Amino acid sequence: MTQVLPVLTGLDTTGDRMGLMPTSDPTIARVDLVDLPTRYPRTVGRNARLSSHGSGGTSRVAILRTDTARTGWGLVEQAPAGDWDGLVVGRAVSELIDPESGIREDALGFLDVPLHDLLGQVLDQPVHAVLGSRGETTVEVYDGAIYFDDLDPDDDPRGGAVLLDQCRADAALGYRAFKLKIGRGHRWLDRAAGDRRDIEITRAVRDAFPTAKILVDANDGYDLDGIRRYLEAVADVGLYWVEEPFTDDADDLAELRAQLDAISPATLIAEGETDPDVASLLPIAGRGHLDVLLMDVMSFGLSPWRRILPTLVQLGVSASPHAWGRPLKTIYAAHLAAGLGNVAIVEGVPGVTDGVDTSAHVFADGRMTLSERPGFGLPVPRT
Repeated sequence: MTQVLPVLTGLDTTGDRMGLMPTSDPTIARVDLVDLPTRYPRTVGRNARLSSHGSGGTSRVAILRTDTARTGWGLVEQAPAGDWDGLVVGRAVSELIDPESGIREDALGFLDVPLHDLLGQVLDQPVHAVLGSRGETTVEVYDGAIYFDDLDPDDDPRGGAVLLDQCRADAALGYRAFKLKIGRGHRWLDRAAGDRRDIEITRAVRDAFPTAKILVDANDGYDLDGIRRYLEAVADVGLYWVEEPFTDDADDLAELRAQLDAISPATLIAEGETDPDVASLLPIAGRGHLDVLLMDVMSFGLSPWRRILPTLVQLGVSASPHAWGRPLKTIYAAHLAAGLGNVAIVEGVPGVTDGVDTSAHVFADGRMTLSERPGFGLPVPRT
């Protein structure tokens, strides 16, 4: 049975801030969990801390079906096993998600993305409109897939030329900005040799792509003195940002910001991907020693991002939700950017998810233009 519940839309007979007419409040009738193969265009190698990242793996999605034939779906993490009755099945959409703030219960965090997609379907609005349309619907995207493939295979390393080939291949896919992994001396090479290789690769990519934005990500693979030496050596490269240079430390981040202000003032410091302690990062950002926060679009979640973005705006700090691992995450991050604003660039994951048609979103010349279709603009996957 379908009810009309104003709590879902926050509407009266004159409509609301999105200009929507009152709508029904369907009930979740069924939940399906499906694993979809994900394929990168190549095997992705090591970073400063982890070994090979493989060729894509699988992406688990939840498909939420309602009693009114509305369907929402999306990636999930740590979905519970067992009976979904009571938790989701049999409950009205308005009980589960609030258009103004997101999921209503922490226990539903694993369904943050599917519920936002379903909400968009019910309201007949793209997610970026549900979130407020504060940003542009054409979003800059960087290539996040340039790892330590120069070190592979162990018995005959390919060297730095392979990374230039990969940048060229990804440029052919449409990317115009590249994030380079650095920190080879943390685990894989002698410290001095690894640091030299980081510098050589950074400079080689700049030489090959003189107009590209270059970002670097150390995955906490340096200490303060080491990253300062690296930055001195590449100061003329004009890095867009340096990400997670070392384990979070307020004093070290203050010193790093002071150094960058002196040698490369436009270079940003980005933090918050790995086990983020957001409460401790906010004061550092508020003092001007962090420029971008990176919490993952999935493990942190869309709803927490909705809650924290106004604080970041007040602090003058940008957002760029981490999206590495699965190509669908880039689309979610782009909707968040277009909906909430205050996001200059998002992480791209070259690759495809089998059974998913992403063609409504147009990616060209380093930018993704989002669809105006309801939800995330992605038809229910073929399984």
